[in-house]
Amino acid sequence: MKYVRLLYLLAIPLILTACSSDDKEEDVVIETNSNQNSTVTCPEANRLEFPHLKGGNNLVIVHKTDHNTVVNYTVEWDCDKKSQRWSCYEMNKENTTANTSRYNGNPQYPLDPDLPLADYLDRPSEDYLIGDYFWGTGFDHGHICPSADRLYSAEANYQTFYLTNMQPQYNIFNAGLWAMMEKQVRTWATAKGTDALYVCKGGTIDDESNILRRLSNKLIVPKYFFMALLLKNAQGYRAIAFWCENENVDRTNDSLSKYAISIDELEKRTGIDFFCNLPDQTEYKVEQSYVPNVWGLR
Repeated sequence: MKYVRLLYLLAIPLILTACSSDDKEEDVVIETNSNQNSTVTCPEANRLEFPHLKGGNNLVIVHKTDHNTVVNYTVEWDCDKKSQRWSCYEMNKENTTANTSRYNGNPQYPLDPDLPLADYLDRPSEDYLIGDYFWGTGFDHGHICPSADRLYSAEANYQTFYLTNMQPQYNIFNAGLWAMMEKQVRTWATAKGTDALYVCKGGTIDDESNILRRLSNKLIVPKYFFMALLLKNAQGYRAIAFWCENENVDRTNDSLSKYAISIDELEKRTGIDFFCNLPDQTEYKVEQSYVPNVWGLR
């Protein structure tokens, strides 16, 4: 587990050569990636679930399991806003198998050991319970990388309860519409033929018009939450996004198709460049639209 403060843009061309039967070079196809993440300070930053990193006074926290060898999930933490911008992770056959139960310890929501205390609390000497701004506010500790998505090991599940993986959500939203979307994501990830599902989720913290309020005048309550999803199977890649309002209203009777949008549209709403590590041509193709019927949405 580790964190890094700055990562920069690096463009690396991918050169593909097509050869004839007599091994003579016929043509060269150059697939570029003009916006992929640099791996200079964070080797994991080229993983497909990563969006483009913001840089500046932000930390990228990579949580790992199995003696620090397996990437569990990653958080981008804004040290000025003292809030997480997103959590991202991969779902595949190995890590969607339930081998453990949901963590139920004390504290229920531990401080992230990889986040310097000064980047979470205004006063690093403050007591933990004073620093957990969720308690007594009427908002849930809303998982961004869900506990149910990380049951492959007790260590992986425990890490999802870190405060850096939490955003304030109304209970009826967290246990209702948001939970419905998370269940749908797990259905797609474990469907026959799915090789991997790359997930990036978070709440809106960068635009004041998309901020609901602040808890104790400190912790941001996002007005909107989002999911960016990239599925890989034998046919290639396809992508879809969800965008929904954090409101104290029961939306469990709604169709999820009501909240589905393209990745391009989500990028416009959030200012985040998702799936930037795909080659440009592939990224452009999968992000510009989605077909609800292909995703089983009605």
